[in-house]
Amino acid sequence: MKTPRFETRKKRKRLKMRYLAILFVFLFATGFFIGKTYSVSEPSATLGTIKKGELPIPKLVAPIIINPVEKESVVEKHKVDHSDLEEKPVGKVVYLTFDDGPSRLTNQFLDVLSENDVLATFFMQGSNLKKEILQDSVRRAVKEDHYVGGHSMTHNYKTLYTNQQFVPEMKETLNLIHEITGTTPHLVRPPYGSAPGLQNEKIRQQLENEGIKIWDWTIDSNDWKLRGKPSQIIENIKGGTTRDREVVLMHEKPQTLAALPEIIQFYKEQGYKFGVYDDEHHFVLNFQNDDAL
Repeated sequence: MKTPRFETRKKRKRLKMRYLAILFVFLFATGFFIGKTYSVSEPSATLGTIKKGELPIPKLVAPIIINPVEKESVVEKHKVDHSDLEEKPVGKVVYLTFDDGPSRLTNQFLDVLSENDVLATFFMQGSNLKKEILQDSVRRAVKEDHYVGGHSMTHNYKTLYTNQQFVPEMKETLNLIHEITGTTPHLVRPPYGSAPGLQNEKIRQQLENEGIKIWDWTIDSNDWKLRGKPSQIIENIKGGTTRDREVVLMHEKPQTLAALPEIIQFYKEQGYKFGVYDDEHHFVLNFQNDDAL
């Protein structure tokens, strides 16, 4: 039989153990709470002084990290897709181009284009650009979002090609356009076409060095020699239209002006969109098949 003293000692021991257990739980809970509080408040200590108007970024919020390789592949994919659209337009596109301006007819050409909501590309000649009476029409063309490129100063075959003045004349023409319109075009059309004129590799290298691009054409309307025969111009263009992307050579002539409404109507009926040249989206179109131009 156990004595009362033994029972008392046993009860004290159990009570002591219970107090120790309670104390342990209390200390553990207190330490956990202090640790959590420190981890939340820690970022403010590492961020330094926060300036007025700035908000600290909580350290507990993980930033979204984009894999650099994935990011590059996505950018390249979009870049390739965009390039494809630039060089291979979806659907059928026709570029109406007019040489030898500005002229007394330029505003009338612009009127027809405006009435039909069509843009075009003009290649203008320096000797005409110098005529102040014609310069307002040049400014109007640019204001209405048409492109104005160069077509030499003299339009003289011997001077341009035999005497190798092609690049100096084109630079002078482009500078004139810049002075009149404020634009900085880089596209020119070689008088009589780049073949055979630009067979000279030295001239082509000069063009490349100057960043000048050239355009020939896919359809020659022969309008310059069809005075009084607008219907023949229309037939020439219709007969030459075989591609999804066409560049039509025309001139600022009365017979061409008379034919223009029907030419526009023809391309609309054939499902073509009307393009206008853009320096940033250049595509190669020259009889020399020179990719640098």
